[in-house]
Amino acid sequence: MTGEEYAGKHRRAGAGAIGVPRWSSGLPAPSSGLPAPSSGLPARSSGLPARSSRPLAAQVVVIAKEPVPGRVKTRLTPPFTPAQAAALAEASLVDTLAAVAATPVTRRVLALDGTPGRWLPGGFDVIGQRGAGLDERIVWALADAQETLAVPLVLIGMDTPQVTSGLLAAAAEPLVSDTADATFGMAEDGGFWLLGLRKIDPALVLGVPMSQPDTGSRQLARLERAGLRIRRLPELIDVDTAAEAEHIAAVTPGSAFATCLTRLRYGAAVAGAVAR
Repeated sequence: MTGEEYAGKHRRAGAGAIGVPRWSSGLPAPSSGLPAPSSGLPARSSGLPARSSRPLAAQVVVIAKEPVPGRVKTRLTPPFTPAQAAALAEASLVDTLAAVAATPVTRRVLALDGTPGRWLPGGFDVIGQRGAGLDERIVWALADAQETLAVPLVLIGMDTPQVTSGLLAAAAEPLVSDTADATFGMAEDGGFWLLGLRKIDPALVLGVPMSQPDTGSRQLARLERAGLRIRRLPELIDVDTAAEAEHIAAVTPGSAFATCLTRLRYGAAVAGAVAR
């Protein structure tokens, strides 16, 4: 989720809606052998039912990178090649955007580092990222989204393809009903996968060390010190390692992510058979 110079434009995704280059989102065939790792990770509940089909007066913001080989999921290399890691990142983004698209909220936003591709469904406003560190990019993504629509926001990344529309609705509803000032989801690796806020205050996020084993606890402590009413969401696993990829694919059969990993395994098996 590295930043780039802010474009300063909000664009609605859809047929003919944004004049941006398109690139193929077909998952690339694997170019090298790939061992099938065993996760050994416990199963996690990935969803909660939405309380109502009526749209919530809230917006969900996805902060993400364009899935370009060598720029995404670098911790998956090895055992995956950069192209394979990018394919898994794209599949993870596809599943994430599908969950957001199915969430009953009034607005969906993609804060993107890069160029939208065919993986982007309709119904999203696309904004550029700005800021240096991840803390700044999170703050500005939330602030820029709320500047154009003054309703509560829920922010997630592209690393939890097991997220569901029910979970996202459960994160937005307390903010809309004013029963919470913030919603928060810890990640198993010590980070966080979701941050929801009724109102944006940069001091709630700026300066929190990101991508550290204690990032989640530090971010939660920042919210608590501000005296906010916080609603916790279930802990989820981020896709950072091959073991985590195996686990998430196992608990999301039929997803784009699971399908992608299966294709990579098949390709590795074929390559191994040919080599023999």
